[in-house]
Amino acid sequence: MADSPSSRRSFFHRVAGGIYGTALASLLSRDLFADEPAHGRPTFDLAPRRPHFSARAKAVIHLFMNGGPSQMDLFDPKPMLDKLHGTQHFEKIAGEIENVKDAGAILRSPFKFAQHGQSGMWVSDALPCLARQVDRISLIRSMHTTNLTHEPAIYLIQSGKMGPGRPTLGSWVVYGLGSENQNLPAYVVLDDPLGLPINGVENWQSGFLPPLYQGTRFRSTGSPVLNLRPDVERPEAVVQMERDLLSRLDAIHKRRRPAQHDLDARIAAYELAARMQLAATDALDLSQETQSTLEMYGVGKQPTDSYGKRCLIARRLVERGVRFVQLYINGQIWDNHTALAGELRSACQRTDQPVAALLADLAQRGLLEETLVIWGGEFGRLPIAQLPADKNESRAGRDHNKNAFCSWLAGGGVKGGYVHGATDELGMAAAENKVSVPDWHATILHLLGLDFEELAIEQHGLKERLTGVNPARVVREVLA
Repeated sequence: MADSPSSRRSFFHRVAGGIYGTALASLLSRDLFADEPAHGRPTFDLAPRRPHFSARAKAVIHLFMNGGPSQMDLFDPKPMLDKLHGTQHFEKIAGEIENVKDAGAILRSPFKFAQHGQSGMWVSDALPCLARQVDRISLIRSMHTTNLTHEPAIYLIQSGKMGPGRPTLGSWVVYGLGSENQNLPAYVVLDDPLGLPINGVENWQSGFLPPLYQGTRFRSTGSPVLNLRPDVERPEAVVQMERDLLSRLDAIHKRRRPAQHDLDARIAAYELAARMQLAATDALDLSQETQSTLEMYGVGKQPTDSYGKRCLIARRLVERGVRFVQLYINGQIWDNHTALAGELRSACQRTDQPVAALLADLAQRGLLEETLVIWGGEFGRLPIAQLPADKNESRAGRDHNKNAFCSWLAGGGVKGGYVHGATDELGMAAAENKVSVPDWHATILHLLGLDFEELAIEQHGLKERLTGVNPARVVREVLA
């Protein structure tokens, strides 16, 4: 072929093949080297990075109350529920009910409300400890979402879309900011020893971001990370020689396999594990805390011991420069379809004292000003009763509600003792100063110095963001 004369047809055939090949190579390079600088492949690491603008918070502790806490029984008192208790209301909200056959009449709250703090914020007697901390929180009463089923609603509030495969909030934060401590993971998850939450480990996945940015689970009992310590102790000089050799071999291996993010993450994880042997053990060693501190968090007694330990560990982690710490409860203890009075109080008894202690402890150590604490679930509850199979009204609960729920922020740049937004007279729907999930995400990123429109990564030719293409705004009213 090389020696034969080229016809006009063969010339254009070869040219077209070259154009197709060039186009294919260009497309592949975009996927393999997303956001690549002109001089080489992109750098994905956990080194601390400058925010887009001056940040109010440096770290986040996310207290995710999976299951959907009831807003009108905790933070949003509704006198009209007392007035209309027992009145049929089903026909007015039939389209908003998941379990139609169990729907009952309007249900008043079994809890008593009172005003607390200098701000006079209303809180029910289910949260007596948090009630003493209200002047440190910004309460959003007008949250709303788009799905009333747990799994998609949790995906949405964790990752911005109602399905798996996308980076979660914590992954976006460490992608944008890195970490101040290279001897501990940037994103730590403290899940419940009693079991995983709904959606399991997908709650802290990195999605299409490199695996380096996914959450790392720490255990609150026993060894924080399995197999963290070697079986046999050897001289430090020998260990260091081995690590140096492995590092050189890894570097050679990586050069031959560019843009393999799974490989990069695996190597980075091994390197981090070596550095963590002392740092993680120290961070999770609660024996260093005073007895009064342990008692403040409820450590050593039931039902607060487990959640208290994890709240205290969260403080110790952000104290050491960890960027994002997330706490979970097993299953969905806030999903109170029946026996509302007992089950909701039980959920509060497990978490109320530890959460209040965390706020007070961060404040007294000067950490609350630079740490953003977030509390909330994936949706709220309905103002009508959900009846058990035997129709026993004394065991009534509440069904899911996507149109109204509460969330609060504390510390890192938000107003203390402030209430934002309002629901209608029954607490059925957000009515004033509504806050969507994308708004909530945008506000959290803003407090960390990240522009929600600029924090993006190219994926298949599109700029992907936490807020996606949804309209979003920073809720500036809660900013201090």
